[in-house]
Formats: sequence, C-alpha cells, structure tokens
Amino acid sequence: MNRARGTAGWLIGCLWLAGCPQNEMTADGGSADQPAPTAPFRSVLYPENWTPGFSVGDQQFLHDFSYAGYKNGELPLPTTPPGMTVTVAADKTGATDATAAIQSAIDLLGTQGGVVLIPEGTYRVDGLLTIAQSKIVLRGAGPQKTKLLFTKATGMSDVSNVTFVGKVSQAAERLLVQDGKNQSNEVFVADVTGLKVGDDVSIGWIITPAFVQEHNMTDTWKAFNGQWKPFFRRRVMAIETTGTPRVRLDVPLRYPAKLRDKASLKVESGYLEGCGAEDFSVATAVKWAEAWGAVRAHAIAFVGVKDGWMQRIESVASPRSEPAGYHLQNGGLLVKDSKRVTLRDLKMAKAQNRGPDGCGYLFEVSTSSEVLIKDAVGSEGRHNFIQNWDFGTTGLVFLRTRSSGSRALFADWDPIGAPAASEYHHSLTMACLVDQSVVTDAWQAQNRGSYSSGAGITATQNVFWNLRGGGRVASYQAGIGYVIGTQDITVETDVAASAGAGTGTEPADYTEGIDRGDGLQPPSLYEDQLIRRIQRSERLW
Repeated sequence: MNRARGTAGWLIGCLWLAGCPQNEMTADGGSADQPAPTAPFRSVLYPENWTPGFSVGDQQFLHDFSYAGYKNGELPLPTTPPGMTVTVAADKTGATDATAAIQSAIDLLGTQGGVVLIPEGTYRVDGLLTIAQSKIVLRGAGPQKTKLLFTKATGMSDVSNVTFVGKVSQAAERLLVQDGKNQSNEVFVADVTGLKVGDDVSIGWIITPAFVQEHNMTDTWKAFNGQWKPFFRRRVMAIETTGTPRVRLDVPLRYPAKLRDKASLKVESGYLEGCGAEDFSVATAVKWAEAWGAVRAHAIAFVGVKDGWMQRIESVASPRSEPAGYHLQNGGLLVKDSKRVTLRDLKMAKAQNRGPDGCGYLFEVSTSSEVLIKDAVGSEGRHNFIQNWDFGTTGLVFLRTRSSGSRALFADWDPIGAPAASEYHHSLTMACLVDQSVVTDAWQAQNRGSYSSGAGITATQNVFWNLRGGGRVASYQAGIGYVIGTQDITVETDVAASAGAGTGTEPADYTEGIDRGDGLQPPSLYEDQLIRRIQRSERLW
C-alpha cells in the first residue's frame, strides 16, 4: 500500500510542476485590452467521473492514453542506473577522433550495464556508435557542456550516428479464439502452454483483403498485404486457464483484433531494456551535397528497446556545416520496433536534407507502442514530429510539444520548397494523442493516397487536445478522430472540402471547443488520465 501511495504522490507532484512552465506564467492583472479568458469547460467525452470505456453513443469515446512512456508512466526515470560508471578519456577539443574511446567505454560495460560518462567538452566522432546491451546509459554533462560533433557523411542511408539496437523476434503464433475487443486488456487464445507472466508479447494480424476493403483502401494499401503485423506490443500480466485460456495484458488493445484476419499472440524476445541517452548535444550537419547523398539518416536511434529514455538532448549548429548554421544533415531522433519509451526535454532543429524518401524527420516513431514525447521542440525539419512506415504504431503521446517551420524541399537545388507538417504518415496509426501543444505550422491525419508506397489512410481514433499557436490541424481519420479544445488554430475536418485528403474517411471527425481551448479542463488529457489510473490502482491495493 505504501508503494502505491508513494507513486501517486510522486506523480501528482511532478505533473503539477510540469503544468506550470515559467515561460507561460504571467503577472497578475493585465492590460485593459487583454481579451477575457474563455469560461472553463469539459469535453462531453471526458466528464468529471470519466473512466476507461466511457462513450457517448456507439462510437464516440477517448482511449486511455496514460500508458505511454517508460514503465507505462508509473515510475520516474532512473537517476542512478545500476552498474559501474566509465568515464570517457578522449580529446575534449574536437581536434581528433573520439569514436574509439567512446565505443570502448560502451563495450567495457558489457552485459552488466552502467553509465558511460562523457565529460564537458566537444568530442569529434568520425565513426558510428552502437549500444547492443541492456542497461547502458550514455550520459553527458549537459547539452550546453557536452557536445558530440558527428562528421560521417558517406554511407549514411538508413544509418544513425548513435544506435541502441536490440534484436526483437516473435515466436510461433497462438491464434485468438475470440475477436480481441477494442479497449479490452484481455485476449482469449487457443494455447497458453509455456506462456508466463512477465513475457513480452505482441498482438497482431494479417493484412487481409477483407481488412483492406473494410478501410476503403483496395488498390491503395499494397506494400504489406498478406503479411502478419504486430499491432500491439504488450506484457503478460496474468494467465487464466479455467475454461478458454485467457491472457491479461498490461495495456488495453487499441483496435479490434479479428479472427477474420488470423489475429494471434506471439511471444517476443530480444529487446534492449533500461537504456538511456541524456545530457548532451549533437551536431551532424556536413556539406550540402553530402547531406543530400543519403536518405533516412538519424542522429540517435532506439531500435528494439523497451523501458528506455532520451532526455535533455539538443541539436546545435555544426562547425562543419556548409552552408553554415545547420544542425542535422538529415533526421533527428528515431524510435522503432520499441515500447514504453520516454523522450523528454529535447530540441531538434535545422535539417539540411528535407527532401523526399524519408528525410528531415526530427522526431520519428515507427512500429512502436506507448511512446511518450514530452516537452520537445521541433523546428525546421520536413516533418518535425512524425509516425512513419508500416502498420503497427499505437498509443503515442506528444505532450507539450512545439512544432514550427516544417518545410519540404523537393531536391538539393530547391531553395524554397513548400510548407509541410507534423503528421501521421503511414498505414493507420491507432489511438495516439497530441496534447497541450503549440503548432505554428501544421499537424495532419489524412488519406495520403498512393504517396509513400501507398500510405493511404494514416490514422484512426487519434485525438488532438488543447492545441494553440496559430497553425493548422487537418483531421481526416478512419472511423472517427477527435479535435477538442483549440485556440487560434485552423481546423479542417470537412471531408467534402478536403481535396482528396478525406477520401474514404467519412463521417467527419468529432470537433468540440474550437477557439475555446484556453478554457479546456483538464489542460492535459494524458496527465489527468495518468493520475486517475494510478489512483484507481491505489484503491485496489
């Protein structure tokens, strides 16, 4: 009981502080011409007595988004990870290559884990850094003190300067014997032999012709047809063997898992666990032609990671940038094939290559579950915040993010390009939340048609909550999506006026509280739901 109460106390204190950033506080009073504040209001979909499963009518409901992040948001990020600390001994002036020294410190920790401490200084890294063991934290002295200057410019397509990489694989399928219900944390399977509490599992299904047709995507979704996809990455919490075997999961399903599509459960293995990157800055920009010679390059990647984190990391201008002033040659941070990851207090900006083929994505998430990106700033990328590529991204939360200057360039000779947006980019992203965020450019969820190898309808059941900043939100989602509580935001949900972006997404998405966002209660949906869930758990204790 003490443990639960302690968790709730820590959580409520942290969320109170998070809700009061200094740069948004104002003095008492105000000028005479200051507009009167909007009267407080609550969404009809989120009353005072809201609990998971509450709905208005047959279709309108809000998912419980509170499971996003490290340890499902239930514990703080560790400040003193287990294991020893190895301090990197390398040139701190950036005059010589520090790759070998940093990689040697990483390798020295081995399977026991620990902290690789990079002291204050500028470190030139001519090669690539790889972390392939759990419980290793790459830590600097702060983003203004420890600067990693990456110089590699060739062979960078689909490569990251720093990669935390697991080798996630799925075992044989265990077929569901009943349709998995949306918002349920239980599935019924044919066989639980060998399955254990604590196992990592995925719930997925085959992209069948019936599934494609159900979403009006025949002749559009083609790249993954006939393949089994892991839609929900979960953990086994309990197994009931009386009657039909039943498996209880740590996080509810975000969509129906149908027998029609051969829905099944598969045990997963190979995740890295408890890894972190924190307290340093990165610069990857190079010569202009070199940056445009590679696609889908990132500064830091988490691939196959659970319960990991990145925090207090910033991009900075590279002295090697030509033209001067750019931070990144291409992408910023990538999370792929992962779950329960937190990215917080981050700034990524000024990408050189903002061209086609996956370039200039500053915060990118792919085929991952329950990822939290909070207090993050993305500016001057092609798509600052983005879900990308393939089916199977669910439960993302973008909390107190700021997106500005998104712009697409069409070739290396194109100095102007066209306005772009943060967006759900591919293949039916499910049950994600953009929360209490500033949008000065745009956020989009729509039918992208044949673009990106047939991305088609990119989103369903996603929520835009309490957005402001003078930008635009376009919401054209399968089934229904939600735009609730905006302030100074242009909202587009009219399918008939969408110029194709809404094709096949009828009916129009739900809107409420447009231009009344400064009165929306609670200001953050994620944080309020997290407090409610912790308190419900506390009562069970």
